[in-house]
Amino acid sequence: MKTIRQSKILELIGKYDIETQEELSDFLEKEGFTVTQATVSRDIRELNLTKAAVGGGKLKYVTLSENKGELSEKYIRILKDGFLSMDMAQNILVIKTVSGMAMAVAAALDALQIQEIVGCIAGDDTIMCAVRSIDDTIRVMERLRGLIYGKEG
Repeated sequence: MKTIRQSKILELIGKYDIETQEELSDFLEKEGFTVTQATVSRDIRELNLTKAAVGGGKLKYVTLSENKGELSEKYIRILKDGFLSMDMAQNILVIKTVSGMAMAVAAALDALQIQEIVGCIAGDDTIMCAVRSIDDTIRVMERLRGLIYGKEG
């Protein structure tokens, strides 16, 4: 439940300008999660969220940038927990996820900054990634298998 909740938090802060823990709690409750202030606070700390200016004197929660080349264990955990399968159609990588996890897994892929991936579109349980070339798609699939199944990729 914790991983699903934290995945939803990443999805929500990517979609909305959420300024406070109370706002985040409200969004989570609308999504069906029952949370306490302490739980939200702990999730924010574990996800390494911070606040960034969005203009007009407003702030919003964002993920801290990871150092280039350093893979975040949190994103890999989300990838592992949500991943079911993947296949390719030319330079399009199609990833199947657990129902409701596609947005979080796509956000994790974005955070991992895989250079060959041009962009991802996520639904409820499917992600379509545009990859630069067919050869790059094969390399991305090998790298993802390494991340998901514990081999260096």
